[in-house]
Amino acid sequence: MKHINEEKLLALAEKRGSVPEKEVEEILKKSLSLKRLSLEEASKLLSVSDPGLLKRLFETAKEVKQRIYGKRIVLFAPLYISNYCVNNCLYCAFRSDNRAIKRAHLSSDEIKEQTRILLKNGQKRVLVVAGEAPPPGKKNEDYYVEAIKAVYSARYKDHKIKRVNINCAPIAVEGFKKLKASGIGTFQIFQETYHQATYKKMHPRGPKSDPDNRLDAIDRAFAAGIDDIGIGLLYGLYDYKFETLAMLSHVEHMEKIHGVGPHTISVPRIEPAEGVDFYSDHEVNDLDFKKVVSVIRLSVPYTGMILSTRENPRLRDELLELGISQMSAASRTSPGGYEESPSKSGAQFVLGDNRSLDQIMGSLVENGFIPSFCAACYRSSRTGEVFMNLAKPGTIKGKCTMNALITLKEYLDDFASESVKHKGYELIKQALVNLDPSDRKELSAFYEQIDSGLRDKYV
Repeated sequence: MKHINEEKLLALAEKRGSVPEKEVEEILKKSLSLKRLSLEEASKLLSVSDPGLLKRLFETAKEVKQRIYGKRIVLFAPLYISNYCVNNCLYCAFRSDNRAIKRAHLSSDEIKEQTRILLKNGQKRVLVVAGEAPPPGKKNEDYYVEAIKAVYSARYKDHKIKRVNINCAPIAVEGFKKLKASGIGTFQIFQETYHQATYKKMHPRGPKSDPDNRLDAIDRAFAAGIDDIGIGLLYGLYDYKFETLAMLSHVEHMEKIHGVGPHTISVPRIEPAEGVDFYSDHEVNDLDFKKVVSVIRLSVPYTGMILSTRENPRLRDELLELGISQMSAASRTSPGGYEESPSKSGAQFVLGDNRSLDQIMGSLVENGFIPSFCAACYRSSRTGEVFMNLAKPGTIKGKCTMNALITLKEYLDDFASESVKHKGYELIKQALVNLDPSDRKELSAFYEQIDSGLRDKYV
């Protein structure tokens, strides 16, 4: 597999024996300087099993996350527009051989209506997802462009979607240029597994059977001018230590070739799916998963980390402390899934968190987090290398906190239940006290505008 030195990574992942406490402490001390960790250093942290050292690892990850991102958590909703697929991935409900699910391609009008429902609930950021099989006579990129146009055109009162990200199969440079012109934010593509033999086994048929084409898609996206790229893998397909190190190796390649690493890293774990008879020999337990999230946070402190609704509410709350900076909320993983009477089209996987957006907002606020629907960086051209230059030293945190508080106020005023409003206004009151005087004055001015009816303001 391109860019991946499998022999070296396997050797690092398979090292046995405990790492001396002093060595672990030295690595943790380095991470507090917000410097990238080497693969060797990351492998040593992944080998930690001593409860005391694990506690130190988690505490350090929490501190680094706080320095870079503060207490804000970005929320979004996936919008599945199709579950047709030509690939036959063994773990996915959308696989071409699965006859147990009903298939659907959403039309532009249906996509627009799904978006309106999301807006009605308070969502402002969307991730468009589809299987790799567009409607007859259309190319993948053209179907996505139509969907993006429909999403951006949807309205609920004065509310509209602020940012559309996409999870899309590999396409040519010209196709990526069309997506760029349509106004996408982040282009997201997961390698699923970086282990060559496992990749070939899991993806036996279809375009996805070529692992190098997925890796090359990132280069083509950069060539097309897309500079916010999201990567990820599916934990449970192969050994979690190898997979984590391989993904970090991929990050190093991106930085070397393109001068910038991924904007986001996603860390889904494999879940059951309708019509899929798949058993994992490499399931990652909750403790090891917390370790993975912590090590990624310390290894690439400036990169956003995304957690899906595959995980249960308790674990999601814990992982927010350790490194997660973005999470999906009130998700549906089937085309048409947001209808008040949901369609019967098949979902991609079983959800672990079925809370409503309002319930998630309430939980975040109770735990001291600032929920955010901000898209200011994308709208202000703070993307790619520009964003990283702000994120690496932690200076982006101030803007993020201000914009999170603005979008929180809008949500509370327009969508929140009474109990969430009460908790949210109290959080805002406390946050205002902690801001420096100039930021407090600026935020108060924004709040006056919101009270007068203006929406979609940002720093």
